[in-house]
Amino acid sequence: MRGLIRFMKKNYKIILATLLLCAGLWSFKAFKKEDTEKDKVLIELLVFVLKQAHYNAVPVDDEFSKAMFDTYLENMDPYKRYFLESDINEFSKYKLALDDLMLSSDLSFFDLTYNRLNKRIKESESIYKEILDKPVDFDIEEIINTNYDSIGYAKTPAELKDRWRQQLKHSLASSIYTTQKIEEDKVKKDSTYVAKTFVEIEKDAREKSAKNLNDFYEIISELERKDWFSVYINSFTENFDPHSQYFAPNDKERFDSSISGTLEGIGARLQKKNDYVELNELIPGGPAWKNKEIEQGDIIIKVAQANEEPIDIGGMRLDDVVSKIKGKKGTEVRLTVRKVDGTIKEISIIRDIVELEDTYAKSSIINLNDEKYGIIHLPKFYINFEDANARDAYKDVALEVQRLKEAGVDGIVMDLRNNGGGSLQTVVEMVGLFIEQGPVVQVKGSGKSKQVLTDDNPATTWDKPLVVLVNQFSASASEIFAAAIQDYNRGIVMGSKHTFGKGTVQNMIDLNSLMRRNTFGDMGALKTTIQKFYRVNGGSTQIKGVESDIILPDRMSYIDTGERDMKKALPWDKIEPANYKPLANDFSGIIEASNERVKANPQFILIDENAQLIKERQSDDFENLQYTAYKTKQQDNEKKISRFKEINNYDNNLKFTSLPYEVEMLAIDTTYKSRIEDWHKQLKKDVYVEEAVNVLHDLATQKTQPKNTAATKPKKFLGIF
Repeated sequence: MRGLIRFMKKNYKIILATLLLCAGLWSFKAFKKEDTEKDKVLIELLVFVLKQAHYNAVPVDDEFSKAMFDTYLENMDPYKRYFLESDINEFSKYKLALDDLMLSSDLSFFDLTYNRLNKRIKESESIYKEILDKPVDFDIEEIINTNYDSIGYAKTPAELKDRWRQQLKHSLASSIYTTQKIEEDKVKKDSTYVAKTFVEIEKDAREKSAKNLNDFYEIISELERKDWFSVYINSFTENFDPHSQYFAPNDKERFDSSISGTLEGIGARLQKKNDYVELNELIPGGPAWKNKEIEQGDIIIKVAQANEEPIDIGGMRLDDVVSKIKGKKGTEVRLTVRKVDGTIKEISIIRDIVELEDTYAKSSIINLNDEKYGIIHLPKFYINFEDANARDAYKDVALEVQRLKEAGVDGIVMDLRNNGGGSLQTVVEMVGLFIEQGPVVQVKGSGKSKQVLTDDNPATTWDKPLVVLVNQFSASASEIFAAAIQDYNRGIVMGSKHTFGKGTVQNMIDLNSLMRRNTFGDMGALKTTIQKFYRVNGGSTQIKGVESDIILPDRMSYIDTGERDMKKALPWDKIEPANYKPLANDFSGIIEASNERVKANPQFILIDENAQLIKERQSDDFENLQYTAYKTKQQDNEKKISRFKEINNYDNNLKFTSLPYEVEMLAIDTTYKSRIEDWHKQLKKDVYVEEAVNVLHDLATQKTQPKNTAATKPKKFLGIF
């Protein structure tokens, strides 16, 4: 693996170069420990590092200033219910000046907006209290535009108050509708139960909304200047690319915890999405993953503890939301989420500790009539950099491939759906299991020569039919694997139209290490993009991802997801191809046969219809606040969606059995047995696995795969940064 060794050396040099570039900052004179002075030093550090180390160090000029101005105001007031148009007009004199202010560490714009926001927030307290103090008239016919990006700022205090009234009314309508459904269910279960009247439900909804807002404003009042300053700073970093981010000291600690393998609570990773929080990743084997009702991309709007009332988390800091969701094993948390189809759903999850075993690679034998195939599920490309003898994705997958080979399977499905990536080392070695030898991926820093990472082992562990199953959440290292298999024409990539499209590499820089004399305390850290990945054919995986050879309908088919849906994402580009030789396979007939099956498959037809409805719902930005009209629309939507519940009851008629070694484990470990049985049950409902097996059958029958008689050589384990 000479390519990996070269990459390790060059990566190490990047870190050293970054530190040396910033060496001039070590001579900073000591300042007084005042917030403003610390903030100025922090800006100076960030500007310098980003301009010197970022892959695409865009000019900090007037165009940059306009983009930062818009990003910052959107982050400060996403629902446009604090600032007035007069405020924005006053702020606008800085619209072309933020570049100069950042370069000179001038805080005047931040101070102006920070003080004004605090003033407007204080004023808004009386607005919501007045609105929620008396019954809301739901008989009036009025329409609200819920696409806040498309509306302007309120021109007058009266207009702002009316905006609050409409937004609160919309929220109340949703709460009333949900409560009415709960009351109806209680009556169905108990004929003696007396359901609450609309008047009672409306009053309860207002009281709960008032309590939630009181709690929210209490949290807001506890925010310090440094919290808002982080918003300002990240409005600067976000305009380099969406993955460059400043981490304040507390945020840095949470980030370290999130990547250390500490998996407890509900087993999910969260990220800010406007005023709410999005479920960014579900940890395999965790409570949220097992729940099956909650999905990546769901937006959390309320959180409740067991039987307590839900709390609206709109506007809360991410760490405050996380603290409400986390809890002791065995306790209940109820999340109210907005699904991608626009429906609101409350989901109960029992907190637990995630079993690490479920985050590792695992395999199963698939029986189709008299034929046997294998599936390997890989949740992420994991590695332990500190212990070369510990488990890693490459070694585990190599073992599963060998086990399936000994079991006599005729083809393998590599399931990389929802695999967000991980170690570059493991993916390069893993591709080597399926090709003879050659380049796997190219890596390039800005203004630097490309590095070609290669598999130098001429042996192939598996030379029979191979299918790589992906979806729109397959990212980074998953995309490198799928792209290499596709470029070598080694197997067929199938699944979503395209993968996530993250083709960039980030490095975490401890800002404290760049200062010789620091009297300000912890300065936090900066995560910045330093390199790009490229396929061996020269194309980047950035934005475009990997486009499937066989496209299978999914719920996200008609909406933008992944990197292409992120503002300021780095563009797609290409470099010179690496020196590689694709196999002479012709998969055109296999692909055509699969496409015909998919078109005729009732399950895929139903999934595609669901995807079209989701697209329709996402483009509907207007709601009628007259309650009867609102209720009718919600009921119509639920009726449309109800027919898609059958998607989850599918049976692919495949039989899934454990490998011999696992059968012995199942006999002595009931907990492990339960997890494997649960996995097999999910596989039986999986139409994507069914079609992947159909493709393997066609490949095995047509014998289009090359043979390799070279003896398998042991691969040496190498660490990598």
